Amino acid sequence: MNNSTRKIIIAIDGFSSCGKSTMAKDLARAIGYIYIDSGAMYRAVTLYCIKNGLFTNGEINIPELELRIKDIHISFKLDEKTNLPQTYLNGENVEEEIRTMEVSSKVSRVSAIDFVREALVNQQQEMGKEKGIVMDGRDIGTTVFPESELKIFVTASPEIRALRRYDEMVAKGMEVKFEEILKNVKDRDYQDQNREVSPLKRAADAILLDNSLLTVDEQKDWLLQQFEKATQTSN
Repeated sequence: MNNSTRKIIIAIDGFSSCGKSTMAKDLARAIGYIYIDSGAMYRAVTLYCIKNGLFTNGEINIPELELRIKDIHISFKLDEKTNLPQTYLNGENVEEEIRTMEVSSKVSRVSAIDFVREALVNQQQEMGKEKGIVMDGRDIGTTVFPESELKIFVTASPEIRALRRYDEMVAKGMEVKFEEILKNVKDRDYQDQNREVSPLKRAADAILLDNSLLTVDEQKDWLLQQFEKATQTSN
């Protein structure tokens, strides 16, 4: 799909439950780029902590992790069969291991550590030097890759996003109340926009995508159009 001789960085930011990760993965696959899964990076650090005995009774040995963080290297490679990105921790494919419940139950504690975040942002920026990447999050276009050639800021009404999450959870057999999910979405929006470190905000040069009423195919076509425009102007 990508006929451009010069690869670019694509930063996709936006509110929770807008489907950013899905659209970022789909776009990367369509254009032959690497999708950087920031969540997987924090999971990989968590797996490292588990494997190296840095958890004791659920608590992290923070001083020891700070000493070791420089030795934790995460990378992504495309699986030749599936064309999906695989997560590597110090050269070892850990894509399946980082998705376990043990990692899931501990990752939030690891991702809250400031020096871990700083180290991973540095690694993400290093990956960006080769271009040809798509990354989604809350502050990719403002903090991680402010120089990215294509920035998308995704939004949708809180009601639409809550309904999507509600439908998803009901489909998994979970008993949930729409009103509670809607409150959670609105609370999350407030927290994301008002947090001290890298608050969620639209970069001045980011293109707004309100996907409240878009189908998946319409959204994909729109993203590909933006990519074509960006690569044409980047050459």
